[in-house]
Amino acid sequence: MNKRRNLRQPQERGILSRYDLARPAVRVGYTAVLIAVALMAASMLYPIVATFFNALKSNPEVNSFPPTLLPKAWQWSNFAEGWNFIPLYAYLRNTLSIFAGNLAASVVVLGLAAFSLSRLNVPRAKAFQLFFLTTLFIPPTTYLIPNFVNLKDLGLLNTYWAFWLPAGANAFYLLLLKNFFDQIPMETIEAARIDGASELRCFLRIALPLSVPIFSTLSIFLFASAWNDWFWPSLVMHGDDTYPLATAIYKYVINARRLDLNVRFAILLLVMTPPIVVFLAFQRFIIRGLHLGGVKG
Repeated sequence: MNKRRNLRQPQERGILSRYDLARPAVRVGYTAVLIAVALMAASMLYPIVATFFNALKSNPEVNSFPPTLLPKAWQWSNFAEGWNFIPLYAYLRNTLSIFAGNLAASVVVLGLAAFSLSRLNVPRAKAFQLFFLTTLFIPPTTYLIPNFVNLKDLGLLNTYWAFWLPAGANAFYLLLLKNFFDQIPMETIEAARIDGASELRCFLRIALPLSVPIFSTLSIFLFASAWNDWFWPSLVMHGDDTYPLATAIYKYVINARRLDLNVRFAILLLVMTPPIVVFLAFQRFIIRGLHLGGVKG
């Protein structure tokens, strides 16, 4: 009986069915697409695999020619030597401080702004949304120097506020949150207002708990940005003890002259592993968050 019920239920059809694959032209095109995807995946995985195996080789073996992929002897001590080469823990703490401040600024500033544009009767709200949308067409390199000059005039260079303030003015994240708040039923907000809740209470008690998926996506983006950005911190941070991890790696590992190549690969592997793990663990939240907060035409 259960088998008959399952047979009667409509089955979801994919892009290509078995009848489509029976056609020679479709089969050839499908095979070509699979080969192209496999080549792209191999090109992306090769640097990670090469870094991993080079981190486990001896220094003469890394510099040998022709190069080999697998190490002859596994040198696990390279990771301990790389960890002690520079204070990675201190730079990691600086990176996490930047990420935490960026996340707080995004939740408070961008969250309240997006909620106001979405659920409050803001005059000319459509004009404001169009203005923020047009700023996305401006290349980030054009306002790099103005941001630096403004932070210098405010006396915020060599402080974490040089990262936290720009994080609260990200137009893309603002529109992402605004479009997510548009999907919250207005009846829920109106019911809270009738019960005497203020607008801030509606945001904290209703909008914020319902926005966990989009804020999870936003936190992943902010983490990747704080982890990988090295150029902007090298401009606004002038002390060795205030550098984030990416800037410290660029200054003291990439540009190092008296560092063995195998130890350098070990440090790079230690640094590149956490964002890969975070992305693989939370990629479903990224796709779901972008789907829920997608900009509507």
